[in-house]
Amino acid sequence: MFASYFASPQKLWSPIRLARTPGILLAIGLAATTPAAAGPTCKPALTFTEVRFSETQFETMQRQWTALLLVDASRCATASGRFAIMFTRQKEGAPEYDFAEPFVWKPGLTEVSVDFWADEVVEGYRLTGIAACPCRD
Repeated sequence: MFASYFASPQKLWSPIRLARTPGILLAIGLAATTPAAAGPTCKPALTFTEVRFSETQFETMQRQWTALLLVDASRCATASGRFAIMFTRQKEGAPEYDFAEPFVWKPGLTEVSVDFWADEVVEGYRLTGIAACPCRD
């Protein structure tokens, strides 16, 4: 019975199924445009102002990478949001490795930090995944 259902084209393409197809496509189209209809979105401007590596802590054999970011969220109606920093890490005896660390911004100066092992170096870093925020009127 199962095989005969798929072997019979009239059951797959019945008039009732064809009549439902435009409604389904319309619903998918409306769902895809709903966020745009909610209003314009903005993004805060994040700028690195200072980046530093701490000395190795011999108890843990780790160093801390710390950055200060200046956050201009004057266009945003929200007081915080998410973003990530994409790191390229080099480690002794291992291939380069890219990874992202998530953070939360707040207007003004935001400090972020990530721990690295003593034999790791940050080859590069960049901002990514800055979440959009509702715009101020």
